[in-house]
Amino acid sequence: MFIKAHSKLGAAMLALALITTPALADGPVKQRTAEQEQASFTADRADILAMAGNYKVTFDMKETTAWRDDYTPIKAKISGGHESVRIIEDTGRKIVLQHLLVVGSDDSPFIVKHWRQDWEYEPAQILAYAGPGKWVLQDVPERMRKGRWSQTVYQVDDSPRYAGWGQWRTVNGIRTWRSNWTLRPLARRDAVRNPVYDRYNAINRHQPMPGGWIHWQDNTKMGLVDGKLVPFVQETVLNTYRKFDGYPVSAADDYWSKTQSYWAAVRAEWDAAIGRYKGVTVEEEAATGTVISGRLLEMGTEISKGELKEKRAIAEAQSLIRGATKPGITKTAKPSETESGY
Repeated sequence: MFIKAHSKLGAAMLALALITTPALADGPVKQRTAEQEQASFTADRADILAMAGNYKVTFDMKETTAWRDDYTPIKAKISGGHESVRIIEDTGRKIVLQHLLVVGSDDSPFIVKHWRQDWEYEPAQILAYAGPGKWVLQDVPERMRKGRWSQTVYQVDDSPRYAGWGQWRTVNGIRTWRSNWTLRPLARRDAVRNPVYDRYNAINRHQPMPGGWIHWQDNTKMGLVDGKLVPFVQETVLNTYRKFDGYPVSAADDYWSKTQSYWAAVRAEWDAAIGRYKGVTVEEEAATGTVISGRLLEMGTEISKGELKEKRAIAEAQSLIRGATKPGITKTAKPSETESGY
């Protein structure tokens, strides 16, 4: 199958973006007093912790601008659901939030262990996506660490998904965390369609709002053409989390109380693989994220229903992760402000 060459307009716009990025980039956080540092750190923590709660969620996704004349944007899609977000770790400089998706009827709810987000203050490294099936340890430029937080997002089976870093700040009177440019694997909504692109390059924003918070994604959908990574289309995603208790909240908490030790062991095994390999390679699977995700989730459900002993499930999970993971490639980033540019 042959893909048409870039249109002149698309090529020109891409070249302009590459040329102007450094000029639009952030620099190090401005010098602050110790009192200002502490006040900023406290405010940042409050914004992150405030994402925990019970929510009605709306997922609003729209492809906007095609960057190639041989690509037609797909129709916009709006969906939704109910999520319980729980704080499962808080050491001060690290906060871990677990999302639990509640589906089904009020009489017969079903819990899907959803995504996880880890926040770390002034990180030295992040676990960055490097293309299909590969995640690498990437240095955060030293002069860009101070006053910033990384956010690492994990998939439903606690395998890595993407990571970025940025500063919480007040813009136009609104508290905002904005990431650097962040490579991400395809979401299920796209992966199952077998599209021409195979990853996103994205800016992520998190913003508290009255009664909840939003996660706003500016995604450039990228793919290989003649061995070169090129943009296909721009996508805007706005995920809105509004406080809401009108769903079986107790079902989510019951699931987590029964499975949290199992999932802690799963997280530990992934961490061990990443530490052992200085990154990790694991085969992606369109419908579930990774080739072992389905079974890892299934065992969590079986534990919650009393159908599987936790010890046996942990042993199987450890075996699955060890068998599916391979070394990543360590990537060291040069100190550069352009890493966080728009």
